[in-house]
Amino acid sequence: MDPSVASPRVNQYERGKHTPDTSTLGKLGEVLNVPIAYFYAEDEQLALLILAFHRAPVTVRRRLIASLAKLDR
Repeated sequence: MDPSVASPRVNQYERGKHTPDTSTLGKLGEVLNVPIAYFYAEDEQLALLILAFHRAPVTVRRRLIASLAKLDR
């Protein structure tokens, strides 16, 4: 994205005037270190869980998945 249009475009996304496509969300996610799923989270708590999981080391992710699997039994 050209730097001269980046700020106005992101402002339009934030205000809901335009919606970024998946490719743009992927690029924003790379810059912000967030997965695309973060942008689609339905509430703040889910967004925080997605972000924490994304940024956690693989060993922590595995433990979390194992713990959650036990809750589902």
